[in-house]
Formats: sequence, C-alpha cells, structure tokens
Amino acid sequence: MPNTTLKDLLKEYEQKKLKAESEFENRKSQIYSKIPKLQEIDDTINSYALTQMQEILHSNSYNNLNFFKDKISSLKKEKENILKENKINLDSFKPNYECTICNDTGYIYNQNKSSLCNCIKQKLFDIEFNKSNISNIEKENFSTFNLDLYSNEINFEKYNEKISPRDNILKIKEIALNFINNFNNQEEKNLLFTGNTGLGKTFLSNCIASEILKQGKTVLYQTSSNMLDIIIDYKFNKKNISYDIYENILKVDLLIIDDLGTECMNSMKFTELFNIINSRLLNQNNHITKTIISTNLTLKDLHDNYDGRIFSRFIGHYNICKFFGEDIRFIKKRINKF
Repeated sequence: MPNTTLKDLLKEYEQKKLKAESEFENRKSQIYSKIPKLQEIDDTINSYALTQMQEILHSNSYNNLNFFKDKISSLKKEKENILKENKINLDSFKPNYECTICNDTGYIYNQNKSSLCNCIKQKLFDIEFNKSNISNIEKENFSTFNLDLYSNEINFEKYNEKISPRDNILKIKEIALNFINNFNNQEEKNLLFTGNTGLGKTFLSNCIASEILKQGKTVLYQTSSNMLDIIIDYKFNKKNISYDIYENILKVDLLIIDDLGTECMNSMKFTELFNIINSRLLNQNNHITKTIISTNLTLKDLHDNYDGRIFSRFIGHYNICKFFGEDIRFIKKRINKF
C-alpha cells in the first residue's frame, strides 16, 4: 500500500493524540482549580516517583524503595477518595485516547521493537481494500438484526427444509455468536454461508465483523474475484501490487471472502484460492486467523466446481450455514408500502 497513505494516517493520529492530551491538561487544570488538594497530591506522587528512580539509578541500596511504594500507594488511595467524594471519574485524570492500546500513536512498542497497532492497520485496510464493502457495519450489526424479516412458516416443498426460515436464521445467529466468542480458540471452525442473494449473508458477515473489530482485531473484506485478481497481479508483478497486500490476505485476523463462485476460475486461481484457505487454517506463528466465505452456490455446486482439496477444507474446517427464505429486499418493499 502507498507510503503516502500511512504517512497521512500517522499525521491524523498525531493530531488526535495532541487533541486528547490538550483536552486532558485543560480538564486537569479545571479540577485542580476547584480542588487544590489534588494537585498537591499529584505533585507529591511525582516527587516520590522521581526520588525512587534516582534511588534505583544511583544507589546500591534499595532499603528505601518500599517506603516510597507505600507512600505513593497511600497518596493514590487518598486521591481516589477525594475524587469519589466529589463525584469525579478517575478517568478524568487520563487522556481520552481513541485507542488505549497504542495511545493514538499508531504503534505498539515491545522489547525495543515497534509494530503497527491493529487500529491503524484496520484503517489502512478500509482505505486500500475494504472501500465501501465494510462501511455498512454501523447500520448492519446485531442491534439492527430483525427476525421479523424471516417467515415463521415451514415450507418443505419450497425450501426442502423441515424448519422455518426464522428458526433457521436463529440457529445461524447462534453459530455466529459462538464464532465471535470463541474467535481465539484454534478449534473454533470458520464459517461458510450458502444461499441465494437477499437472504442476509452479507448482513450477518457485517454483524460479525463489527464484533470482531470491537475485540481490537483486524478485518479484511474482499470479493472472491477481486481478491484472486489482486493475487494474480502480485504474482505476475502487475499494477505495482506490493507484498503487503498479499501478506495481509494471509495474515489478517478475519478475512471475509464474498461472492465465491462469481470469479472466472482457471488452474492458477484454483491453486491460489486453495493456498489462501489452507494457509489461514494453519494459524502460522501461533496467530489465530479465521475466514468467512459467502456464496450463492449450493454445496453440490461447490463440490462440482471447485478442486476436491478446497471442498474437503470446507467440509472439515467450516461450519456450513444454509440461508433460505424469501428475498429480504422484497419483504422490505412490501413493509414500506404500508
């Protein structure tokens, strides 16, 4: 992805960080002016902390360290009591960073190594890959999940199923929630959504994406055809596709592959699709990666149209969820008429 995109985002992050810290200093000054005792306590804590650091750096004796720790602990408790008495939230004495993991720096530092925080990775994904595909999660999430759009009537002749569309979507919703809650469990299976258009496959994918993002993980959304074209372009060094793009498809926490079956397949694309599916199942370097695949094809179609190795991965490593019922778009049109 272009370096200019990352640079622009880092500038945006720097502005967010400065804004949060400026607001914090103003907020703190206002509290100090009302309750001077709090400033006195904070100044004393800082003084003790500095003295404690000097003791560690310049003295072979650590006899006074416990004294400083006890004093600081006592002062912090006194501060908390004053805040409670005045009904002031303890978070008022912290900057309100948008990301509490990187404190709006965009980077995580660990053992003298730095890496991009997931929050900025996700923004890069949204700009470079997801585009508008995942922009609907504010509207398409579990809070807007409407069971009334699914019939409660069983129609075996039409759907070849012995349960109603509503009971079916409830079962699928439960599978989706288990997927979210057990995302970090290596044994939790991936998801394969099958069924005609207009039955809620993309909606439910967005519901899941929304919850996974709340866990601080990254989500990459691609249609099957676009994803495979990107990979082939990378392999043949076309359009200046960088290794980052290919690597992200393999390593993103949650990869959503939409519209499987709409791509024009050839032997190379079969191979690349298998590599993606298989590599993500391996959870390389102890990094859990999950995949959601959505398709209008039936299981028989998938068996007939795809490599046996790919189909065997679906059967063995995916919870297969069949969507059926009336096209939700038509139902909404009927509802809007009244």
